[in-house]
Amino acid sequence: MQLTATLIQLLPLQSGTGKNGTWKKQEIIVETEGQYPKKVCISLWGDKAEIPMQVGQKLKIDFDVESREYNGKWYTDVKAWKVEVAVGASSTGKNVPNNVSPAMDYPDYSESSLPEGTDDLPF
Repeated sequence: MQLTATLIQLLPLQSGTGKNGTWKKQEIIVETEGQYPKKVCISLWGDKAEIPMQVGQKLKIDFDVESREYNGKWYTDVKAWKVEVAVGASSTGKNVPNNVSPAMDYPDYSESSLPEGTDDLPF
């Protein structure tokens, strides 16, 4: 899967030693674009944990979603396998597309705008 999102937080770098040697893990919080933006925590492992990133950058992230069961509970990880700075991205941190005006004119649906005695229900 792939998404383009704005980096809003870098969590502390984690590292340790396991049965396969040393490991590094960087978790980032990104916010998706669109009408209903969502925050997503994404894990970067190994060399990807050392990619230079700054808060406010738009990133193009290729990732996998994986769930696993432990003691009757399910845990889901979002693991990135490729991270790039989005082409033509600005670091303004705003999620408004270039072709949409932030202030839109909506029709007046107040009761005062309807003719007197008008039943506005379609049924």
